[in-house]
Amino acid sequence: MPKSLLDHAFDFVSKSKEPVSFKDMWKYIVEEAGLDEETAANKVSRFYTNLMLDGRFVNLGDNQWDLRVRQTFDKVHIDMKDVYSEVEEDDDIDEEEDNEEKEYNKAFEESSEDSDEEPEEEEEEEDNE
Repeated sequence: MPKSLLDHAFDFVSKSKEPVSFKDMWKYIVEEAGLDEETAANKVSRFYTNLMLDGRFVNLGDNQWDLRVRQTFDKVHIDMKDVYSEVEEDDDIDEEEDNEEKEYNKAFEESSEDSDEEPEEEEEEEDNE
């Protein structure tokens, strides 16, 4: 059975003693898997997404990759408090979101008011047929 692109990447990163760039990793994978230029161009974005999701690899920043087992938790861990504190500090976004939500809900309030009214009686012509 042929190796997956991620398995080729694992082999390449395992052989290296240092983190590797994505460019070097992709070049190796294209050669090992025997991909032509067009096929490689079509697969690179999906491969990058799969690489990000594969638990064996870790992005160290500046598009440098290594095996997760070779990195300490402190080096690769992102504290979510740092991520969310940036969002909470921006009051302008909250105000803008509130306005958008009001506009969105306004359309539903107007349509519910219309539906509360009695539907118009259809002409009695239909009953006479």
